[in-house]
Amino acid sequence: MLNKIIEFSINNKLVIGIFTIALIIWGVMSLRTLPIDAVPDITNNQVQVITLSPSLATQEIEQFISYPIEQTMSTIPEIKEVRSISRFGLSVVTIIFHDDIDIYWARQQVSERLPEAKSSIPAGLGNPEMAPVSTGLGEIYQYTVHAKPGFEDKYDAVKLRTIQDWIIRKQLLGTPGIAEVNSFGGLLKQYEIALNINQLRSYNLSISDIFTALEKNNQNTGGSYIDKKPNAYFIRSQGLITSLGDIERIVVKNSESGLPITIRDVAKVQFGTATRYGALTRNDKEAVGGIVMLLKDNNASEVVGRVKDKIDQIRKTLPDGVEIEPFLDRSEFVDRAMSTVQKNLIEGALIVILVLVLFLGNIRSGLIVASVIPLAMLFAVALMKVFGVSGNLMSLGAIDFGLIVDGAVIIVEATMHHMRKLKTGKISQAEMDIQVSGSAKKMMNSAAFGQLIILIVYLPILALVGIEGKMFRPMAQTVSFAIFGALILSLTYVPMISSLLLSKNITHKKNFSDKMMEKFQRIYDPLINGALRFKKTVLIVAITLLGLSAVIFNSLGGEFLPTLEEGDFAVETRLLVGSSLDQTIDKIEQASSLLMKTYPEVKEVIGKIGASEIPTDPMPIEAADITILLKPKKDWTSADTREELTEKMQKTLEQVPGVTFGFSQPIQLRTNELISGVRQDVGIKIFGDDLETLSDLAKKIGALIPSVDGAEDLYVEQVSGLPQISIKLNRDNIARYGLNVEEINNAINTAFAGGVAGTVFEGEKRFDLVVRLEQGERQSIEDVKRLFVTASNGNQVPLEQVADVSYQLAPNQIQREDAKRRIIVGFNVRGRDIASVVKDVQAKIDEKVKMPTGYFITYGGQFKNLEEANKRLSIAVPIALGLILLLLYFAFGSLKYSLLIFTAIPMSAIGGIFALWLRGLPFSISAGVGFIALFGVAVLNGIVLITEFNQLKKQGMKDIKQRILAGTAIRLRPVLMTATVASLGFLPMALATGAGGEVQKPLATVVIGGLFTATFLTLVLLPVLYSYVENIKPSRRKLKNTKIAGSATIILLFLLSGFNNGVKGQITTNSSSSLGTIDLNSAISASLESNPNTRVAKLGEEYQSALKGSVRDYGKTNINLTFGQYNSLIAYDNNITISQNIPNPVYLKRLTELADANINASKMQAGIYKNQITYQVKSIYYSLLYRKEQRTLNEELIALYEKILRAADIRFQTGETNILEKYNANTRLQEAISQKLQTEEYIKIHLEQLKRYTGNQTIEDIMETTLIEKFLDVSPQSAIFNNNPDLLALKSQIEVAKEEIRVEKSRLLPDFSVGYFNQSLVGNFEKNGVSKFYGVGKRFQGVELGISIPIFAKAQKAKIKAAEINQQIQEAKVDAFSFSLSQRGSTLLSDLKRLQIQINFYRETALPQAKLLITKSQRAFEVGEMDYYQVSQSINNAVEVQKQYIESLNQYNQTAIELELISGL
Repeated sequence: MLNKIIEFSINNKLVIGIFTIALIIWGVMSLRTLPIDAVPDITNNQVQVITLSPSLATQEIEQFISYPIEQTMSTIPEIKEVRSISRFGLSVVTIIFHDDIDIYWARQQVSERLPEAKSSIPAGLGNPEMAPVSTGLGEIYQYTVHAKPGFEDKYDAVKLRTIQDWIIRKQLLGTPGIAEVNSFGGLLKQYEIALNINQLRSYNLSISDIFTALEKNNQNTGGSYIDKKPNAYFIRSQGLITSLGDIERIVVKNSESGLPITIRDVAKVQFGTATRYGALTRNDKEAVGGIVMLLKDNNASEVVGRVKDKIDQIRKTLPDGVEIEPFLDRSEFVDRAMSTVQKNLIEGALIVILVLVLFLGNIRSGLIVASVIPLAMLFAVALMKVFGVSGNLMSLGAIDFGLIVDGAVIIVEATMHHMRKLKTGKISQAEMDIQVSGSAKKMMNSAAFGQLIILIVYLPILALVGIEGKMFRPMAQTVSFAIFGALILSLTYVPMISSLLLSKNITHKKNFSDKMMEKFQRIYDPLINGALRFKKTVLIVAITLLGLSAVIFNSLGGEFLPTLEEGDFAVETRLLVGSSLDQTIDKIEQASSLLMKTYPEVKEVIGKIGASEIPTDPMPIEAADITILLKPKKDWTSADTREELTEKMQKTLEQVPGVTFGFSQPIQLRTNELISGVRQDVGIKIFGDDLETLSDLAKKIGALIPSVDGAEDLYVEQVSGLPQISIKLNRDNIARYGLNVEEINNAINTAFAGGVAGTVFEGEKRFDLVVRLEQGERQSIEDVKRLFVTASNGNQVPLEQVADVSYQLAPNQIQREDAKRRIIVGFNVRGRDIASVVKDVQAKIDEKVKMPTGYFITYGGQFKNLEEANKRLSIAVPIALGLILLLLYFAFGSLKYSLLIFTAIPMSAIGGIFALWLRGLPFSISAGVGFIALFGVAVLNGIVLITEFNQLKKQGMKDIKQRILAGTAIRLRPVLMTATVASLGFLPMALATGAGGEVQKPLATVVIGGLFTATFLTLVLLPVLYSYVENIKPSRRKLKNTKIAGSATIILLFLLSGFNNGVKGQITTNSSSSLGTIDLNSAISASLESNPNTRVAKLGEEYQSALKGSVRDYGKTNINLTFGQYNSLIAYDNNITISQNIPNPVYLKRLTELADANINASKMQAGIYKNQITYQVKSIYYSLLYRKEQRTLNEELIALYEKILRAADIRFQTGETNILEKYNANTRLQEAISQKLQTEEYIKIHLEQLKRYTGNQTIEDIMETTLIEKFLDVSPQSAIFNNNPDLLALKSQIEVAKEEIRVEKSRLLPDFSVGYFNQSLVGNFEKNGVSKFYGVGKRFQGVELGISIPIFAKAQKAKIKAAEINQQIQEAKVDAFSFSLSQRGSTLLSDLKRLQIQINFYRETALPQAKLLITKSQRAFEVGEMDYYQVSQSINNAVEVQKQYIESLNQYNQTAIELELISGL
């Protein structure tokens, strides 16, 4: 097939050209619309349920909200993990699903269970809602809203927040691809009624009175309309609050003297702000901002572009003096990452082109091969678009053009090598087409097989799951697309363009490439000769290097993924638990100011404190994330590397007292937290029940961490220590004053937290109307004690009379995971690899911390990811190695050659490990994927070399050393070129310093280092190993096993669609198959397998078997609906009836028996086909044996007449006879030759018939060589014909006819039916003398049973009669056939006896006499005792006897075969 494609491409250049242009257009269009991002989104599938409850403490949040939600959600299928965090006023429950679950299905499941969760939460405590559909990479655009210089006094934090919420956010939300716009910072405007507690007391008013008054005086309504011709006047009441004055004038109640008491008499009405749980700072002052969150699975670059366009529009609608300024723009990071990818791809392509031109020594050929690079890339991009793979660092950044052009290199190099053998001069286009076609066809199988190996080794990467799967699967997909595209181009475009553009002027001048290779050869010759002389030394050095690399590998350490430099810092900041929001703001502004003044690299410092409006990242008010926006690295002056700058900034921030700082990066910080609930690189999770015990354990473990080298930014979760004013109610006093808990709680909540009494509208804007105590009345614990609670009788009681009010320390937050409480000790890792640091930490914990019963530790963060990824790689890598070994075995059919080439893998691993060690890189998942890719490339050179050695061996080169030297000399150029192109193609990635280069470095380093050693050892160690292997002589038993294995290999290779043809000369095959002979039994078996009638018979059996499944057909179920007036006067009575017919079980049983009889009849029909095929193959086989015997007789006759002709010639020369005798002798000779040629044609005809029957075109002869009587084990009795397949088939029809009679008789049996009805009976009906009304909802139901009896059965009895007649017909057919069979059998048996007598006569009498006659006549003629005519007559008589003998044998065998046919043998 490959050859036909190549030939078509060369002969139809215009068609291939059009397809190439179409590929370019398709690729360019796909490239323009391809989703672009910096890195693949590796966050897991999760849904967050957020519940705000400002009045509840941590314990109540866990008890009343988090726990019920967890329990409700835990029943959802496909859940991987459930986490929750409970904090004062906030619950966030995170439900994590498996990665293959659709996020919208997951959200639907959560949404369906939210009502159940709400019903489990006490009324008024909170309303759980789902967070936006976003991910850890969702925060794509962050901005601040601030006043321009000169307008600072005009726009305070309240106005800026209002502009953010009601102008900016509202317009941004309509942008496609946005999940949410999260407001942050500023002050949320409210209409505040600040109550004066003394005034309330003086008027004897309660807080609930204020609420009631506000609710009743903030309404609009309507009164329909008045119809007054010609107009209709609609009535509308306007009673909504529109201003502070409207609120002030609201009457609460009238005094005893009848005067109205208004709101302004008891409270100050003013604009207030909501209690803040978060803030935003920009540089050294507070700001207002927003976070644009990307809708999951959308293109980040496109959405950011839309957001920027929308921001430009919004700017035009903002009030004068207000500015929007972005501080974090994902597109900038994407652009930096894509510029790294672009730079690497361009540099890699240029290096590959340069290497190709150097090695091929021809610019045209180099450019032809290089042109495959952009075309394969466009093909890959087009398929990326089709399969939804985004363009990012991993999908585009790991493409090696050296691998892509491998197939094109092989074809072009082979074409040029072939053309060097032509004579000097110019060739025509037609000759050029022939040369290119021949070279391409010869090498394409090898090229395709090599690319297939590379594709196969990437398959395990596609099987990776989890985070590493999301990270590296796009890379494997893109590389596979590119290699597949290159393979197609190698079959079509490369042959076409080579035949057009390669020079047609044949010259034999040495070019630069030839001279370069001669130098390499001069260097290599002494090296390979020395290696062959000191084989043991070479092996010892290789084994030593392998052992050393294993030791180095164990000391490399490990990390999950190299840290990706995002270009900015994220600093996790913590104050003491219980610190106020203002205190946190001051510290963040202080830190920001320090950084701005100290480091010129810093552009801006943004601090996000506490939680935003939608708290997807639920930080307490004493925690903050500082985002340090940095200038490009080339503008740095304080440090050269990220690590160095981090260390310096860490020391600088130590000047801020009472604060801890942990350095990370924005995306990394958010991704870590979302994946494992841990912000740091490593999170030690301690599980248990008691918070105090958990806190003590965390402190002990936290004290051990700083002593471990490399563990930085220690974070110990503070689960307690939150200052709290505790109000412990005294139930006795509550009862004494006639109060209840609800009244007291409502008073506390409203007085301090503020109760929402309604909404005030300002156009489209809406603001809460909040009632709370005035600021001066809520400053201390004394204010809490003095709070008056109004009883139901109007008495007002101070809170301290009914409760103990005191300061206490309470839980700060409670985290849960899979229904268990946990606490986290986290730290980042700098200067060391994660695996070794965690190992040291584990050792210290095991030594110094004893865990109580029921408490245990797990590790989260990147370390957990590394552990899980290593487990998966421990499966993926052996699978890749196994697939490589299997493919090698398919190619060579020899385990020794497969293992020989397989040695390239550990040899390449040596270089990969040393390269990592020399560059100071730990083993990471990125490096692991590099090893997988390396192994595929490493074996290619081994294939090239071993194939060449075996080719030379096949050509007759017996000396092993000579074979090695010759093979390496021929293949030195391809081996060096393949390795150089593949390794240098990765060089830009290995040296990359741009954004994202960190992830590519380990991968590229492994491939380059591995190919360096693999190539060196392939050219030195592989020949040494080959010489050892070739000197091993296999035993007979091993040889037999090898042949069996070879046969199995051929079958497997056939399944691989012929990809092994390039190395097929090395496959060992079964000896009989190689000779092309077949015996009778094998011929019969093969014919039965391949004959279409066999398939017809098999399908007939399957058809009858399938029909058997239809016998138990109960018919369709009837469903009837009756609606209308049929039971009563009401016109909407209804009835639903369901009924089902059930055939008589006896009838169903008879049908089953009939089906079995039909199946048996179909098997008998199969026996007829088998018998006929067997007969035809036997007949052909014995006819072929007969013709071969004839050919032998003709050859003997020719030899005899040649002797007579020589004798006649001598007699003529001596004058004994005339010329006529010589002519007659020659005529006889020519007649014998003619008869032989005719016999040869008969043999060919019979062989072709045998090939067609067996379906085997490789048959050249049959195993038997001697024609004898066929053994026949039959007796001359009529019983021998009872097994005749035709007779058995006719008898089976009698059984079918009998069963048909039984079926028809069973139809006279009754059938049954069952039913169910459900109906209404609307109306008044008497029951027990009482009239009762029955409505539509009152249903009546019952069942129906029925029987069907065949009363009129005359027609059915006629069918029975017909069936009985059919049985008689079938029996008559059997009798008739038996009679003819017996007659024919008797005739054949008689013929057989007659022929046996004739054969015995010939064998015992006629044949010996004929041989004696020939011998005597020939001798007499030679001595002159007989003349020619006498000897001719004698010979003819003798030959006729021999002919009659073999003719009798043939007749006997054909008669015996026919007898076997009718006997069913």
